[in-house]
Amino acid sequence: MSLNLTLILGFSLGLGLALILSSALAQRTESFADRIAPQLRSSELRNNRPLETYASLPEGIYGFLLSLTGPWLEKLMRLVGQANFDSSTLERRLEQLGSGLSLAEYRVQQMLWSLAGFLLSSLFVGLAMSQGKLGLLLGLLLVLSASLCGFVARDYWLGQQIKGRQKAMLAEFPALAELLALSVTAGESALGALERVVSCSQGELAQEFQVILSATRAGTPLVTALQDFSQRTDLAPLSRFVDGLVVAIERGTPLADVLRAQAQDVRDNAKRELMETAGKKEIGMMAPVVFLILPLTVVFALFPGLSLLNFQF
Repeated sequence: MSLNLTLILGFSLGLGLALILSSALAQRTESFADRIAPQLRSSELRNNRPLETYASLPEGIYGFLLSLTGPWLEKLMRLVGQANFDSSTLERRLEQLGSGLSLAEYRVQQMLWSLAGFLLSSLFVGLAMSQGKLGLLLGLLLVLSASLCGFVARDYWLGQQIKGRQKAMLAEFPALAELLALSVTAGESALGALERVVSCSQGELAQEFQVILSATRAGTPLVTALQDFSQRTDLAPLSRFVDGLVVAIERGTPLADVLRAQAQDVRDNAKRELMETAGKKEIGMMAPVVFLILPLTVVFALFPGLSLLNFQF
């Protein structure tokens, strides 16, 4: 019983400290990302909308508890909202993944992940209970929590897969845009340029171009197939690419210069992200330098002189 009480008290202390820290972070001043959010595209603004602030709260202990738990509750609701109980939203995300995974197959995988969490937690909880180190109520709570975490973890992994695929598509886009511009400059049409690029390239974006070509061969107009591709990927550079292609097809405007400009824009954006990441890493490296490397350097510099002075340590 003493071990269970220690676990409960430790968990309560950690949860309280985490709530206080999250409340302090939620009430800090407006960040740079929030200041430039009104200048972003509407889709990006919806995806990156900051958490609601809790300025007008009732007074007393209820308002204090709400100010502490409010950010965590809102994050929890967003996490539950991302669990894809809506089939239409889940189907759209599976289309963004581009693996051909069906809705039923994904639900089966979610249940398998949840079952794996249930079995593993049951094994460890059973061992702990057999040794008298864990109570029945706390053991059941841990098993249910592990099952829920397995269900949510599959959705989190789906989001990570989608982000990785989108990054790969953006990394491939400048080279493929240059190939398209070269093909158009050589006299190919937009559809012919896509066919030539698909025939000599591999990758996630080339697979999407293959889907566009398959749709056009099945009778879908090229403009409609391109617009479906733009809605499916939901990436700003690719949306601008589709807009340029649609304008060129419908109005006959020059396409090569537009493609080259878009490729250069993506390269510049990648450079900016790299510089931002380097700046963040530089700040993160301050802690080990100041608290680990610098003290050792001072010790190595002072110890020979102090030893000559016969200081007793």
